Amino acid sequence: MSTDVTAKTPAPAPPGRNGGATDGGLLGLVLDGMRRNMRQYGMLIALGLIVALFAVWTDGDLLLPRNVSNLVLQNSYILILAIGMMLVIIAGHIDLSVGSLTAFVGAVAAVLMVKNDMPWPLAVVLCLAIGAVAGATQGFFIAYGGIPSFIVTLAGMLVFRGLTEIFLEGQTLGPFPKGEQKVGNGFLPEVGPNTNYHNLTLLLGFVLIAAVVFQEVRDRKRQQEFSLEVLPRNLFLLKLVAITAAILTVTLLLASYKGTPIVLLVLGVLVVGYSYVMRNSIFGRHIYAIGGNLPAAKLSGVKDKKVTFYVFLNMGMLAALAGLVVAARLNAASPKAGLNYELEAIASAFIGGASMSGGVGTVLGAIIGGLVLGVLNNGMNLLGVGTDWQQVIKGLALLAAVGFDVWNKRKVGS
Repeated sequence: MSTDVTAKTPAPAPPGRNGGATDGGLLGLVLDGMRRNMRQYGMLIALGLIVALFAVWTDGDLLLPRNVSNLVLQNSYILILAIGMMLVIIAGHIDLSVGSLTAFVGAVAAVLMVKNDMPWPLAVVLCLAIGAVAGATQGFFIAYGGIPSFIVTLAGMLVFRGLTEIFLEGQTLGPFPKGEQKVGNGFLPEVGPNTNYHNLTLLLGFVLIAAVVFQEVRDRKRQQEFSLEVLPRNLFLLKLVAITAAILTVTLLLASYKGTPIVLLVLGVLVVGYSYVMRNSIFGRHIYAIGGNLPAAKLSGVKDKKVTFYVFLNMGMLAALAGLVVAARLNAASPKAGLNYELEAIASAFIGGASMSGGVGTVLGAIIGGLVLGVLNNGMNLLGVGTDWQQVIKGLALLAAVGFDVWNKRKVGS
């Protein structure tokens, strides 16, 4: 009796679906999902662990409603800068000038509003335009002049810091008008009946939960339509539960204090808008293309110089917005404002998943990276850790994030 040697053995089931990682039940699904999505979820899990550790170490002070609100206000401008810096790094560049540009725009805003009594809405528009022009100027030298971004923005850092000193004449200038102050310190007004919570914040939280769940389900269906790999159903449901719990917790904490800070709404609009651009627009795909493989992008017809120019123009405008928020938060413009902000923004981007070689990163990742640094700062302040050791710990966190990126690339390439 002959044996059919051409008979094919059944192909093994893909991990996380019908075999492999599912043998360990839910734990196996979680571990398998973490292994295959480490870059996407690694820092999010790390943020959760850092929050939990400092909540325990500070006897719950970290998660007090007042402290959570202050955490948002204190880190808002770094998060704004981190969004722009993430785009710059994805495109394969760097920007060292954003801290000085932030201080310069704050100084211009003080001169316009305090010295010349210009209406604050008009001054805000002019300041954003100044930031866009400053970013566009640097972008022109980088994109069309062929000068490396490191050199151009290093020069910009010196120029804008000097101009800040000139505009302020070495002195602190303030206070700002009440309308401008609310940009950095204001909260949404209370509406509706007395519920011991900020009703508008509760409403925004529930709307956000519904929107996020809808988007996640929609993205999963689209991936399935194109036969792309998706998370196993149980792990996907676990992800939705975790997201809902996180948003609900933050919503209740904010609603039990003064409500939603105005700057948090600004951040929310930026995150949604820039996430959409990077995920769904041609311009966003071109940013990833020139950062991931510039020669291939050129051969594909991508106008790399134009894309680079607009990336730096955008960075300048976001730096101007951060400068307005900082000035409003401090209620004054200072020659020393913005020191090391560029380092904080760069660190936030890399901790949030950006790659040194470009072409990798997300807007949400930049926010997560900024929150990691913000929670570290806030938690260590609550514990009384000195600024010297804070710098050491943040430096090690940055080194660990970049080291993980290098390790992950070697693992994928092997």
